[in-house]
Order: sequence, then structure tokens, then C-alpha cells
Amino acid sequence: MAYVFLIISIIFEVAGTLSLRMATSESEKKGLWLLAVIGGYGMAFFGLTMALAEGMALGVAYGIWAASGVALTAVLSKVLFKEPLTKIMALGIGLIITGVLLIELGAAH
Repeated sequence: MAYVFLIISIIFEVAGTLSLRMATSESEKKGLWLLAVIGGYGMAFFGLTMALAEGMALGVAYGIWAASGVALTAVLSKVLFKEPLTKIMALGIGLIITGVLLIELGAAH
């Protein structure tokens, strides 16, 4: 169940971060986007808290949460906002994934 809470937390963190981009734009609906930011981050921290309460180690949970958020936000920013995603950035995402896997493997031992 801890991983379910963590996945939910990651989704809300990414949604909050993407909403932050919209809240700072020239959109007429800045207030609604700001509420989405607050709600997204609130739910993200609630989900992370629940994952920890289910027994997930803090280093593993935070490592997966932060790394997944960075990688997903970079990819979705490319798709949604036409922001750059260079080969160097893609390599960085690959290194993040490798790092998360190593953290998870290290925690298992």
C-alpha cells in the first residue's frame, strides 16, 4: 500500500508543479491555477506522509518521489509547454532513474 500512496503523491506533486507554471502565466484563471498548486502540493505531501506511515523508508520514499517528479515534470513540460528537452537533459533523466533504482536496491539489502 505504501507504493500506491507514493505513486498518488508523485502524480499530485507533478500536477501541482505543472499548475504552478500556469499560475505564473498570463492566464485569466491565475486564481484557479493557484488553488490547483496548493491542492496538488498538499495532496502530494499527504500521500508521501501516508507512504511513510505504511512503513516505507524515508530515504527510499523521498528519493523516488523527488526523482520521479523531476523526470515527469521535464517530460511533461516538453509536451505541454514546448519547453526544451535536450539530449543532455534526457541523459540526466536516465541518471535519475538509475539513481532511484540503486537507492531501492540498496534499501533491500
